[in-house]
Amino acid sequence: MNDKPAPRDRRSAGGDDRRKPPGAELRSGGSRESRPEWQTRVATPRDEFAAKSPLIPDEITEADLELGIRVQLKTLTPENAEMTARHLAMVSLLHDQDPELAHLHALAAAKRAGRIAIVRETLGVTAYQVGDYGLAIRELTTYRRLSGSNDQLPIMVDSERGLGRPEKALELARSVDRNTLPVPVRVNLAIVMSGARLDLGQNDLALAELEIPELDPTKVFEFSTNLFRAYADTLIIGNRESEAKKWFDLADRAEQHFLGSKNPENEVFSVIEEIQIPEASSKLDRHSKSQHEHGTRAPRDSFNSDRPRRDSSDKPGDKPKRPPFNSGPRNSGPPAGGSGPRGGGKGFGGPPKGRSRGPGRGR
Repeated sequence: MNDKPAPRDRRSAGGDDRRKPPGAELRSGGSRESRPEWQTRVATPRDEFAAKSPLIPDEITEADLELGIRVQLKTLTPENAEMTARHLAMVSLLHDQDPELAHLHALAAAKRAGRIAIVRETLGVTAYQVGDYGLAIRELTTYRRLSGSNDQLPIMVDSERGLGRPEKALELARSVDRNTLPVPVRVNLAIVMSGARLDLGQNDLALAELEIPELDPTKVFEFSTNLFRAYADTLIIGNRESEAKKWFDLADRAEQHFLGSKNPENEVFSVIEEIQIPEASSKLDRHSKSQHEHGTRAPRDSFNSDRPRRDSSDKPGDKPKRPPFNSGPRNSGPPAGGSGPRGGGKGFGGPPKGRSRGPGRGR
């Protein structure tokens, strides 16, 4: 006598103890709504309205970027390294003619290679160029952390001025031992600190910031023009016109010494090839500008020459000019991390908009 009930045939009742493999319901016609919620969050929908990367002419290849910078991209996949290098090459080509478009290429490079120090430095420099001082500080702070370099500190300090924070600019400048900086960087840092003092109305202290050993009228270097002229400007503010005239004359003589027969007005360029910058990559209306203004590519030798640049940032209220893309003996492309003095070795960006004075430009 067995009181146990007879085993029930689950299959006859429509049940099945066997576990179904994942996705079986979908394969058998089940709806997507029956999937767990976490599975529906795996795929991120594409933003059709997101800004597209600027187009690159076919003529621009990764070979147009300096080898030392391309080496730093070796951690990327070959395809990604190639496209990042081409965007950085476009920054090198456009930073003077079209800073806004150069900045778009720097943004595109950062999307592809945000962990590479040189890419973050390039984005920070182009952001400073177009007046996006907040982005410039963030990117150059990241670059500083990745590379351990303080060579872009003057741009960071000047960006704090551009945001209307001269006290924070001075605090940032004092956070580094200036004796550890390369001489051109130290000179540019003194100039932006002087500008911050002027922002605070501290004219005497602004003059004192510039009275560094490099302010020597008996010795002339490439950075002397900017330093002498900044000192003269500050003397003018202090109503010391006679002294200011002396330093203006010294600045002009220093400029002529380094310009010499290389004056850009006397240079003759021959166009080797022309590159049409794709119109679709532009945010502005470029139809009113000539092809040679945006699409002409100068000989590659001209980007690697040590040609001095004219000083055009001494006027108050100017938009920041080009920060140094050159580094040591190299004069093209974004600044390479860890390869010598930057932050003004061959010139430096101008004052932020609305500021009394920032670092000068030229040699």
